[in-house]
Amino acid sequence: MQTRSADDVRRRVGWRISGISRISVALVAVTALLGAAPREAAAAGPPGAVAPPVPVLSWGPCDGAADGFECATARVPLDYREPTGRTIPIAVTRRLAADRTQRTGVLLLHPGGPGNSGVDFARNSYEALPASLRDAFDVVGYDMRGVKRSGQVECWNDQEYTAAVDSARGVPGPGALQGAIRQGLEFATACRERAGDLVPFVGTGSNAKDIDLLRQALGEETLSFYGRSFGSYAGTVYAAQFPRRVRAMVLDGGYDPRRYADVPYAYDGPQFVALDAAVGRFLDWCAREAAACGFGEGRPRQAFEQLKRALDADPVITASGRPATGYTLAYRLMFNINAGKVIWPELGQALRAAQARQATFLLSPPSPASFDFLNVNLAVECADRAYPTDRVLLGGLVGAHVATAPLLGAPIGFGPPTYDHNHAPACAQWQAERPSRYEGSYRAAGSAPILVLGTTGDPDTPYQDSVALAGTLENGRLLTFAAEGHTAYNRSACVSALVTDYLAGLALPPRGTVCADEPPPGSVALRTTDLMVDETRDVIPTLR
Repeated sequence: MQTRSADDVRRRVGWRISGISRISVALVAVTALLGAAPREAAAAGPPGAVAPPVPVLSWGPCDGAADGFECATARVPLDYREPTGRTIPIAVTRRLAADRTQRTGVLLLHPGGPGNSGVDFARNSYEALPASLRDAFDVVGYDMRGVKRSGQVECWNDQEYTAAVDSARGVPGPGALQGAIRQGLEFATACRERAGDLVPFVGTGSNAKDIDLLRQALGEETLSFYGRSFGSYAGTVYAAQFPRRVRAMVLDGGYDPRRYADVPYAYDGPQFVALDAAVGRFLDWCAREAAACGFGEGRPRQAFEQLKRALDADPVITASGRPATGYTLAYRLMFNINAGKVIWPELGQALRAAQARQATFLLSPPSPASFDFLNVNLAVECADRAYPTDRVLLGGLVGAHVATAPLLGAPIGFGPPTYDHNHAPACAQWQAERPSRYEGSYRAAGSAPILVLGTTGDPDTPYQDSVALAGTLENGRLLTFAAEGHTAYNRSACVSALVTDYLAGLALPPRGTVCADEPPPGSVALRTTDLMVDETRDVIPTLR
């Protein structure tokens, strides 16, 4: 088990943060003043409120699959203000504990996103769990409201999304900011017109209440929970609303919950910086290790800029007949950089192939499956997050965020409504009510200890957010992974052993523990499926 002192890691991360441009620091200071008042009251409902009926789960086969999982459908309230009113279906799956004599309870696995299927996440991640957890827990997953089997949200259809992403550019020209704001309004309007009966109710406050109804339907007094990326926010809100129902909880790649929900511009800025910094560290490795990387001939940053422009000017036509532009390259790199150092050699080879106009996973335009994910990703975050509605503020802050991220900031920030970084143009112009947004305290007062995993070089959920989350929770404990890449569990033998000990026996790692055992670039042979990291494929990795 390789560890470093927490003080050493925090010094290194603090040095990176101090190097952020003055404009970014000013953004955080200014936008911190734009949030809602501090949260104090818990939101578990008024005394004497009518409780919604507990769903009845009728278990049966899952789509004919012979993987040992059962599936069922839970009916939950659409609007928790009317707990006995209209209901919606929630798809649930479980695989019973392998050793019934050693059964501890239920382990709920919550994927990232928002937008990924929790049913698929549980079924596809099961074999990656250690035998001790598979023996002791019924492993459970569900598709949160608005996702896949639980009533897919569609604001833009496939044709509209295809037109938007195929016309986007890696080096956007004049008017790109205004175009992003216009497309954000178009998306928000489409959500109101086409999915207005559902999108007000897809927020995480209601999602967490769904989790507790599932707990009751499963006959459990408490839950054990693992949530990664967005799943960490779902877990945070669940613990905040139902602290006494938490047996054990692991939040991997944590969100700073108050900034995420109440001061979203201040949350978005560091996310742009974290993504660009991670890509920058990869390109710097390419400069140092030119032979291992294979891209850029010692000047990879310049080569990357030239490649974006070349693809914009003359897109590669893919097998589907769609163009792969500089935007396609930036979009795919945004997701693939999450795999950490192990994928760096393959990223270098893929960039070199793109230079030669050859097919590569970095020149794969977003697909209809991607569009399903992106519709939910935007709808949930717009339901959760209170952006100021001022258009001048919107334009100024989006432009400033892009300026802090020279590698990917412009294509992602000025692109069409897709992933986290460019939600502001849609969410600041959102036209639906937010009754499912969580409004209470995030302290989870009285809960069992909650383990937060933070990765120092995380491109998607910056490390400082996990630090903030652990400090926000009354009983939070931070475990640091000194590494590149998004999330930590099963990317580190050290982290995984500590997490397994906690979930199985409630043994927390000592305060200040840091794991530092990320495999170096090229040390792991990757399968073809490992090279297709995208927004539709969330799975706990197999520990290498």
